[in-house]
Amino acid sequence: MDATDRELLSLLRKDARTSVAILARKLGVSRGTVSNRITKLEDAGIIVGYTVRLRPDAQPNEIRAWMGVAVEGNETRSVIASLLGEPAVATLHDTNGRWDLLAELRAGTLSELSQALERIRLIRGISSSETSIHLETYRLG
Repeated sequence: MDATDRELLSLLRKDARTSVAILARKLGVSRGTVSNRITKLEDAGIIVGYTVRLRPDAQPNEIRAWMGVAVEGNETRSVIASLLGEPAVATLHDTNGRWDLLAELRAGTLSELSQALERIRLIRGISSSETSIHLETYRLG
């Protein structure tokens, strides 16, 4: 991956719907070059998909929470696999510091969040966790 690929990825992160023509103009390369680079980045597994980002208030009834997870011994891979199988886990991050993992949880109701927390507490290899409900977002991207 060279500087042009990194700049292309930066532009796509800002707006994945930017046309190939505009990307080519901003990068100072041909449209064919942009198309080929995107295809190569996809084939290499660097670009794994495209998504839509919604304003946090676009789904006002969705409950979001952050859960810090401490893992026992060498159970990290097993815990990660279990958390990725949990429907309420929207994203999962490996971290340093107090918590080994940070999970973003999403649920439709407090009852659904409570049920997800109960399921997560039963996962073998989790020594402790702490959950905070997401109240407000002040800045995106």
